[in-house]
Amino acid sequence: MPLFEYACRSCAHAFEALVRAGETPECPACRSTDLERRLSVFAALSSGNGSPSDSPVGACGRCGDPRGPGACAME
Repeated sequence: MPLFEYACRSCAHAFEALVRAGETPECPACRSTDLERRLSVFAALSSGNGSPSDSPVGACGRCGDPRGPGACAME
């Protein structure tokens, strides 16, 4: 059962919902089905003391370049 993120167009409430195929989710705040499905992002934890040298380099936050921040010409 996939977990999706939604934003209600009626009341602007943001929420997550487990949705089976064929089901129509509804806003838990106002019960509207006029929803916008949002792009889900994930969070990752790393071990260590949190210093930048301990953290793995992630994708560039602006363009998604897998070489990491500063690898593209956008910064």
